[in-house]
Amino acid sequence: MRTSSDRIRHTILFELVSLAIVLPAGSWLFGIRLEQMGVIGIGSSIVATAWNYLYNLGFDHLMQWRTGSVAKSLPVRVAHAILFEAGLLIVLLPAIAWYLGISLIDAFIMDIAIAGFYVVYAFVFNLAYDRIFPLPETRGALAGATA
Repeated sequence: MRTSSDRIRHTILFELVSLAIVLPAGSWLFGIRLEQMGVIGIGSSIVATAWNYLYNLGFDHLMQWRTGSVAKSLPVRVAHAILFEAGLLIVLLPAIAWYLGISLIDAFIMDIAIAGFYVVYAFVFNLAYDRIFPLPETRGALAGATA
């Protein structure tokens, strides 16, 4: 299982890379000033950072308990990414609607677009992270998967 320092590195890298993509893209796509997108992005990132750490810790403990391993198959990775974004959506939706002065429906549409990006991003980022920083118990499995 990952150490706390590894989880912190993972979370910080995840958020920094995503903000570098989401802030300019979201500003352009939604016609929102970059400053507004920055407030939404950074505020969401702070919430997501805490959620990311807690969610991944809980998910790994559940996997370890249920399967005896934290190695994730493709279907588990897909479920992991979708469940993470669904939980975050529930928390962030009202705050985004309030800040932008838009309806919950408009905020939902905006959030779904961003969440769609993050589902794909989380999948790709976590796959890359696990290959760049493999756990000792998964090094052999990863080597076999790339052959």
